[in-house]
Amino acid sequence: MRLCFLVEEQYRHDGMPLDVIRQLGAWGHQVDVVWPGRSLIALSDAIRAGSHDAWVLKTVSGGPGLTLLEAAARAGLTTVNDVRAIRGVRDKALAAVIARGAGLPVPVTYAAARPEEFAAIPEAEFPIVVKPADGSSGRAVRLVATPDRLRDPAGPAGAGGPGAPDGGLLIAQPYVPNSGTDLKVYSVAGELYATERCSPLHPAHAVRERQVPLTPEIARIAADIGTVFGLDLYGVDILLGPDGPVAVDINDFPSFRQVPDAVARVSAAIVDLARNGSSGDGAGASADRAAGARPAVGQPAAIPGAATTATPTAASAPPFAAPPAPPTPPVPAAPRADRPAASIGGGR
Repeated sequence: MRLCFLVEEQYRHDGMPLDVIRQLGAWGHQVDVVWPGRSLIALSDAIRAGSHDAWVLKTVSGGPGLTLLEAAARAGLTTVNDVRAIRGVRDKALAAVIARGAGLPVPVTYAAARPEEFAAIPEAEFPIVVKPADGSSGRAVRLVATPDRLRDPAGPAGAGGPGAPDGGLLIAQPYVPNSGTDLKVYSVAGELYATERCSPLHPAHAVRERQVPLTPEIARIAADIGTVFGLDLYGVDILLGPDGPVAVDINDFPSFRQVPDAVARVSAAIVDLARNGSSGDGAGASADRAAGARPAVGQPAAIPGAATTATPTAASAPPFAAPPAPPTPPVPAAPRADRPAASIGGGR
């Protein structure tokens, strides 16, 4: 099988996806890598029907990779995730509208081009969280206590000035009171895994990042998000606020930190999607499981595709290049927590 990964500069040294690329190569698949931010791309040769079994995207929200992935989809190539699903979550303003329209528990969301416009939000809804609509990795996310602080420089959770770094659209949501700990739920091949970690809005709050159990309610929310957006590999940030769980962010192809055997599981899922295409249902299977019983969370399981082999084809011409070496060691699975997820709060 021949696969193409789009990897932007920010992830040039990250284990996810570079360890996945190496794993796929070790299984006998040919993996080409396109670096959108640092090389000339011969579009006519790189993106054409039949060139690859699937294209996989690992880029920042506002990067050029998504355009290339959309071009691959237009050429009839399979994309991981489905390119329409990625577009739906990369734009946080669009994602908020889709999610609320589907009845998902997301905060009320406001949009504006300039931060001072959020002063029109009722003061009772402050503090608010302001972030770029195309943001990623916690970039320029900040907590604003009162309307008169809207033009303050970004604090520890963000960078730069108060506006979107590129002058784009901003969104604002009422702050969900929480303990300062984020709950991140990952979906890999329909299986759900949860970890807790320090919130970017509360960097002084000490949190040991670890895998934790999922309650059926949170599993259902995470699975429903996959179904609504049509995602196959994704992560969801969920807060446990005073009124129950709230989903505050959705990421396609996240880090999958603390997922047991993450590299092998993600690699196998990519092989399966390349062969069979996206179901368009995201984690629909997990949603069905979560409705009646606890999903399989963090338990060892056979990894489909791990024994898959393929005869590599001849090395491709530029702009493809091999990922840098040496590989980084896989992250060991964290032990299951002995306390319920209901005690977990969130940071945004």
